[in-house]
Amino acid sequence: MTVETWIVILNWNGAEDTVACLDSLASVLSISFGILVVDNGSTDASVDRIKEAFPDVELLHLPFNLGYAAGNNAGFKRVMELHAEFVIFLNNDTVVDEGFLVPLVETLKKRPSVGIAVPKIFYWDRPDTLWYGGGIVRLSTGLIAHAGLRKKDAPEYNCPGITGYATGCCFAMRCRDFYAVGGFDELFAMYAEDVDLSLRVRSLGMTIAYVPSSRIWHKVSASLYGNPLLKLVKKSVGVLRLLRKHRAWSGMVFYLLLFPLRSVGSFREGLRRKDYRIHKQGRVQHEEHI
Repeated sequence: MTVETWIVILNWNGAEDTVACLDSLASVLSISFGILVVDNGSTDASVDRIKEAFPDVELLHLPFNLGYAAGNNAGFKRVMELHAEFVIFLNNDTVVDEGFLVPLVETLKKRPSVGIAVPKIFYWDRPDTLWYGGGIVRLSTGLIAHAGLRKKDAPEYNCPGITGYATGCCFAMRCRDFYAVGGFDELFAMYAEDVDLSLRVRSLGMTIAYVPSSRIWHKVSASLYGNPLLKLVKKSVGVLRLLRKHRAWSGMVFYLLLFPLRSVGSFREGLRRKDYRIHKQGRVQHEEHI
């Protein structure tokens, strides 16, 4: 029997997160689906650890780190060989709700005009706080942002609808559509490749659907060891490449002018997250002592 939906998970020296992600997928309520872990040239024995924990999971081992875009493209090529109809790209530093899969795939099945379906995403360490409640893109001003970022979940974020772009943290597509747009642009090393993909899908006349009944939790910046300033630099390189590719010259000017403010914001966010982790650890230790 051919498996119609495959989940592609990219791993690079992150076996602990990947195993936790696979653990959460083990409880997913769905028709049959496959899981492909793409190891992006890990050097920390990730392959052995994942095989030991989940011997039945399909594993594609790449000889070296190709980056997010090329690594996921390699995974897509493999699931195409396995005759997939739908593909879900899922970050390894996530855990999923047991009902996350069906709403994404059903959206694509029932709405031919939708090119990408994307879930509601929360912070893993703040389970009721939004990380992604939709995507906002305004190339003319260089604005690329998550709707609802750092806000407590509320009824307004439970409304499905059309959004500007899908985050690469998790989204679903028909394989034929991903193939038609040429997959991820591999010139993007990290960040903004998801926005670029979304814009190319939209250029074909399709839409991006925000599906809040599908929920996951994200360990933000796990691949960068929680360093917000390093994340900002890498993100800025990707955004500037995106704006140049789409000839959004005014957007490049605005983005560069506002870079100092983003730096301050990233520094403050890093301090806030550090304080939150210290507070949470202290509370756990206190409860254990009691």
